Amino acid sequence: MMKLLSTKQLLPVLFVSIFLLPACSPKDKTAPVQFDYNQSVGCLVTNDFYAVYFSAYIKPEGNLAETKGKDRDKLLRSYCKSIPKPGLIYLTADLVDDDVREAPVSIRLVEQELIGDDEKIAENFRDIRTVSEVESKLYPRGVVQTQVELDKNGYYALYLMIGEGNVIAEEDILKIPFVVGIDPDAVSLWHQVLTIIGVILGALMPITIGLIILSPILPIKEWMQQLNRINMFSSRKRSIES
Repeated sequence: MMKLLSTKQLLPVLFVSIFLLPACSPKDKTAPVQFDYNQSVGCLVTNDFYAVYFSAYIKPEGNLAETKGKDRDKLLRSYCKSIPKPGLIYLTADLVDDDVREAPVSIRLVEQELIGDDEKIAENFRDIRTVSEVESKLYPRGVVQTQVELDKNGYYALYLMIGEGNVIAEEDILKIPFVVGIDPDAVSLWHQVLTIIGVILGALMPITIGLIILSPILPIKEWMQQLNRINMFSSRKRSIES
């Protein structure tokens, strides 16, 4: 016969189960998980020598002056690696290092083509055309800005070339890739499946805890009898309904 757990043995199981409940509940999808992103300053983009906070904004449609509250915040939202749709896009890069503000910066925006399988590898992209360019100039306030009308979805990259002269060293070029046509708030199928599993586990956990707590009180045979009665009742109900 199965050995029943004592009350002292059940207490550690109960405490562990309680602490596991938050882990099984669905996570806030708005919580940051892929990039060092902050809605007020954008995402941090770096190479070995430079760092910027990059943000992209879509020109709002309609009368912005008449829009208030949360709707206005949605229209003025900043994007980072993924921009949901084409249109008039404002691109902003806040220079982190004060020394860079004393050097001229030129801008080039290009459309790219994916030539490999993995989008996370920079070498799997190649530039296919220049969309816009801004000549080299100083940005003493540390905010590099440009705007461009994008008429289609696709892969793009913004190049910040720091320094003077016709030839800029590779280490003085900061590349900021992004994609247009992908909603950053879209929830993947796997995330939906994991959320459903978490909800189911969260619902079953209290029942399991209750059965464990009641195990010294209810004999195993009575459990089995109750389960058999429930199964028989469910079977009869289905047969009547059919």
